[in-house]
Amino acid sequence: MMLTGFLFLLFLTDGVNSDHCSYQDVLNHLNLTQTNGLFSMSRPVKHYKRPTLVSLEVLLYAILDVVEKDQKFIPYVWTVTRWHNEYISWDPNQFCGIKNVSLPSEMLWKPDLTIEEMTEKDKAPPSPYLTINNKGDVEVQNDQVLVSTCRMHIYKFPFDIQRCNLSFKSIIYTVRDIRLQASDNSSEATEWSREVMRTQYEWLFINMTVTTNNASDNVGQDMIIYTITMKRRSILYIVNFLIPVLFFLCLDLASFLISDNGGEKLSFKVTVLLAVTVLQLILNEILPATSNRIPLIAVYCVGIFGLMLLSLLETILVMHLMEKDSKPSKDSAADKGRSEGSNRRGMDNFPKSHGEVHDWTQCACVYDDSTGETPSELLSVAKESNGGKLIEEYHAMEKLSDELREVEKTLSLLLNNRKEEEKPGYWTRVAKKVNKYFFIFYVTVICLFLIVIFFQWNNA
Repeated sequence: MMLTGFLFLLFLTDGVNSDHCSYQDVLNHLNLTQTNGLFSMSRPVKHYKRPTLVSLEVLLYAILDVVEKDQKFIPYVWTVTRWHNEYISWDPNQFCGIKNVSLPSEMLWKPDLTIEEMTEKDKAPPSPYLTINNKGDVEVQNDQVLVSTCRMHIYKFPFDIQRCNLSFKSIIYTVRDIRLQASDNSSEATEWSREVMRTQYEWLFINMTVTTNNASDNVGQDMIIYTITMKRRSILYIVNFLIPVLFFLCLDLASFLISDNGGEKLSFKVTVLLAVTVLQLILNEILPATSNRIPLIAVYCVGIFGLMLLSLLETILVMHLMEKDSKPSKDSAADKGRSEGSNRRGMDNFPKSHGEVHDWTQCACVYDDSTGETPSELLSVAKESNGGKLIEEYHAMEKLSDELREVEKTLSLLLNNRKEEEKPGYWTRVAKKVNKYFFIFYVTVICLFLIVIFFQWNNA
């Protein structure tokens, strides 16, 4: 009889439990229905002086973008919020072992947590459901694309490390109503974020630090700060910006091998200077204008630009000095041409006078018919009387002509030797010395400047 009664009671209990095995039965037991939720919108405590303990967990799922110009940080995060509702409890044995129930999120009170740095409302809809267990614990999971402000420190750009905060706090509730606590520490948050990380944009995630700021008075608010530390991947900036600027500087150094006589060197330096200016304009579009310190990359560009400008001014000075030395040489060449022309005219006059003398000598033998002698007889007499004198004059003129030819050859040799041994002018020598010493100074200053800049980048 006792065994029969025990089996009957067990069957009766199973029959009762089988009638309450749905989630709706649990909601009906808790009086959580769409039409009858009397305590769903108020803070779930049975005494108003008892604060609600809210636990928060944040995981970084992706770094979508970091906008240096606008100083914005756009992460994709998962948040898990847990708290205790004192009005919710049931015995799982009465409901076929049901311990967790999901219901629409608008049916229960939720803490009004917000992110202090958020500048734009998340466009993704919140999770439509929340989860409760038989002990009264409530859990809400949300994924959010946050557009938050972040103070960028770009002094070491592109070798910078940025730290952006996500500060969670209540909007209206003070510490008398809500106490915040982090459910994970810094090491756990960092490790879990690395496991779920999907994309990091151009940044390398380093760690996540969790800090809880508890209010000291009854009117303040607790705050949980998640600090995300990330390092920029700088290889693209090195290849696309720093090295090209350095190449332009090398081109400017190579321009010292170009001759200073023409204008090719000056135009080449101006072209290289304009190329660096274009890179500076690109850099201006990246860096924010609200930086307290001048970034090292700006000092790098401006320094190289200034050195190349100084090189351009030195080229202009050298060309001016050489042009100044070339003007007197042109004047002296013109005077020399005029003197040579006058000498040539003098030499031309000399043969003419000699011809006149020779003609006059020939005219001395004029045919005179009054003597009654024939021309042939007169010619023979003239030859006998004047032949000696004419031969002497002829030999003297030939000797003079030979001497003049020797003098002409000597003068031409002297002029050729003078042209070969002619040294550059004074200002040309000064220009060459200026160019030489400036090149040494230029290379020294460039080396010192680059060493200081890269040392600052490494140790700033």
